[in-house]
Amino acid sequence: MVTSFANRRYLTGFPSSAGMVLVTEQASYFLTDFRYFEKACDVVKSCKVILLTSLAKDLLPLLKKQGVDTLFVETDTVSLATFDRWCQLFEGVALQQDGKMTNLLAALRSVKSAEEIQHIQAAQALTDETFAYILPRIAAGRSEIDVMLDMEFFMRRQGSEGVAFDFVVVSGQNSSLPHGVPTHKLIQKGDFVTMDFGAVVNGYRSDMTRTVGVGFLTDQQKQVYNTVLDAKTIAMAAIRSGVMCKDIDKIARNHIDQAGYAGCFGHGLGHSVGIEIHEGPSFNTRCETLLQPGMVITVEPGIYLEGKYGVRIEDMIAVTETGCENLTHSPDELIIV
Repeated sequence: MVTSFANRRYLTGFPSSAGMVLVTEQASYFLTDFRYFEKACDVVKSCKVILLTSLAKDLLPLLKKQGVDTLFVETDTVSLATFDRWCQLFEGVALQQDGKMTNLLAALRSVKSAEEIQHIQAAQALTDETFAYILPRIAAGRSEIDVMLDMEFFMRRQGSEGVAFDFVVVSGQNSSLPHGVPTHKLIQKGDFVTMDFGAVVNGYRSDMTRTVGVGFLTDQQKQVYNTVLDAKTIAMAAIRSGVMCKDIDKIARNHIDQAGYAGCFGHGLGHSVGIEIHEGPSFNTRCETLLQPGMVITVEPGIYLEGKYGVRIEDMIAVTETGCENLTHSPDELIIV
């Protein structure tokens, strides 16, 4: 029984704030309430759509009809209170809490189909358009939040269903914060401006980061930028089917450490992207998943100098048998506006 938004969307192709998917050996069902029932009947083809009025009235009969005595649930998203309520309601049915179904769905979603990759590519195309749009509009005297809003409104006007996540637009000292929140701080000459943003198309998301200079940059700032860019380049060159995720992270991390910035790259190198902005597997120091063709993962090294500035450059790639396809087409060389 699947109840989380992301997994419901994955299994049905239908976005809704409520409902559940029941998959049995003989049949599958999408149970949803009155708000979504009519639309779901038109859209959902993978399941029989059933109007959900109550679990006791509508779900229990299905479990009995299909002879279900064991029910797997999403252990990573179901609350303890809900689990206890289901245990009482589904008398005679054993609810499994070993994470088997959660892991199975995660494994399925980790490898994207050709159609899923097309949706992600379309979202990334909007992201590239947004970067091209905002680049000549970044200037000293403009606030971080003003730039962020300009980017979001443009992206939505171009057809994005929303934003993939809350945009990061930070400048100067604020750029040393990997997930800094845009403020009313005015951009100044000599600042780095880091922009982390993405679009949504057919429920699938994109993710890109670009850092640009304003007016002028010091030699050290340029060195930091080029170190991050080189880390991204050499990590991407090593990506191919069969390589362990943590080994890709190590390549970029070692390059940054050896350049004299050990301890200044405190997050993972990347994460998978799909219906959710953070999916598995990930490029980090722990993930031992072997890459497979069809996985879509970000490559986003960074250097953050506390109280000074930071640089992050992020592309999104699709793994192939012999390498990877870069889905990001915005320039990554140092740009000073």
